[in-house]
Amino acid sequence: MRLTYALWFTMLFLLSIWGVFILNEVLELGWRKHGVHPRKWHGLTGILTYPFLHGDWGHLWNNTMSFFTLNGFLFYFYRTIALRVWMWLYFTSGMLLWILAVDGNHIGASGLIYGLAAFLFASGVIRGNRLLLRVSLAVAFLYGGIVWWMLPIDDHVSWEGHLSGAVVGTLLAILYRRQGPKNPTYMFEREDPNGPLPEWWMAAHPEHPDTLAQRAREAAERSEESADQANAGPSTNTRPPHFGPSSVS
Repeated sequence: MRLTYALWFTMLFLLSIWGVFILNEVLELGWRKHGVHPRKWHGLTGILTYPFLHGDWGHLWNNTMSFFTLNGFLFYFYRTIALRVWMWLYFTSGMLLWILAVDGNHIGASGLIYGLAAFLFASGVIRGNRLLLRVSLAVAFLYGGIVWWMLPIDDHVSWEGHLSGAVVGTLLAILYRRQGPKNPTYMFEREDPNGPLPEWWMAAHPEHPDTLAQRAREAAERSEESADQANAGPSTNTRPPHFGPSSVS
């Protein structure tokens, strides 16, 4: 279930950016102009659209491979907070880019990718957990070289977008350092098929037989707890009355 969750969200986003790119190329819609235009009011809409827009096939392919790995890590190892982190990263990195960049039209999912890499690396280090530290080392080994692209070494690369994503990812790792996985064990173990379904899955499949069965079990458990509390009743003093000698003043 954990792996399914990670792959489902990751592939949904990748299918979206590929669909946007193919439509734009085939129909010549000119969507690339809708990126982030720094400090221009009409450029604010680019905060919502720029991760879906890419310059060419090479740009799209490179971002696809990096996003698939890093986003999969986030939603697999940080499942309980992954969606919150992702949403904050999406909007905040775009806003920071709009504020910090000098000019130009900034497009591409690179800001998200740098944010994911920064979050995974920093979070594993500051949490002091061996498993998550291994994730940090894997990110450093696979993507350590991208740090150079946060510097203005190529006029055709949005280094401001990369830097914005990395800054936001690091800050989110600090902000959520006490939330999420608590001393996780080796998570590649096979999960219990009879374990409870996650709430997000049941919300997405409210009529599924497994969802209905778990809802029924939860309702029965609540009824039993209510019945036990009702049977217990308020505590009373059952000591017999004391008829000792009385004093008269």
